[in-house]
Amino acid sequence: MVELLHIGFFRLTVADVVDVAVLTALFYGIYRVLQGTLALPVLLGFVLLVILGAIIELSELVAVGWVIRTLSGVWLLAFIILFQPELRRVLVQIRRLRVFRFLVRTPVLPVVQEVIEAVAAMAEKHIGALIVFAGSQSTKLVVETGVPLQALVSKELLLSIFNPRSPLHDGAVVIEGQLLVAARCILPLSATTHVAGRPIGTRHRAALGLSEQVDALVVVVSEETGHIALAHGGVLELELTPERLQERLSQLLGATLPEATEEAVF
Repeated sequence: MVELLHIGFFRLTVADVVDVAVLTALFYGIYRVLQGTLALPVLLGFVLLVILGAIIELSELVAVGWVIRTLSGVWLLAFIILFQPELRRVLVQIRRLRVFRFLVRTPVLPVVQEVIEAVAAMAEKHIGALIVFAGSQSTKLVVETGVPLQALVSKELLLSIFNPRSPLHDGAVVIEGQLLVAARCILPLSATTHVAGRPIGTRHRAALGLSEQVDALVVVVSEETGHIALAHGGVLELELTPERLQERLSQLLGATLPEATEEAVF
């Protein structure tokens, strides 16, 4: 292996640099995903425990080293058990990396294109809507607040549900896979009342609130302005065009969406 630096007993090779770079990128990615959750300080405590164990091993303190290794194993097992949702979120985010989307091409579900076409039509007519794409984390509590449907998603079905004269138009619909599992669902409101210095209404706060709790994607159509928004990971993207919504759903769902048709966009 090519040496980059050799001072006394210290040797630095290309493999060492790559090793450190990969670990740094991995830990930084995990830190970004877990930032703001209870799992982060627990994970940092485990990392510090491992570092302490390595130092003790070098000091040849056998008994103390055995205790640290035992505690590390128990700590890691407890972390996996207690923080399964956060770990699922890490795996979901890793799958959404560009390199994985390139290596594993996920065929687009017809439901996505149906939603884009429905949203474009509702935005043009200023029909308010909340559409939830369930992620890896359960939305059961939200689904239980609504009316169960278990229907295949279509543009016509979404337009019918969100028609202001429909008894189901208030609240959100939840989509799991290719099924619209419930309508008129109640979403938790976010404490955030302003985004980018602008006040947001109840519909947008509801979308943001759910995205703060689980890894769902929530599409919003404003009844007042006809603007389209997308909530994900506690972030609300405002004033999206149908084309931009298609692009963002493609990125966040890890799917390759077909080009929007002229009818769907306009």
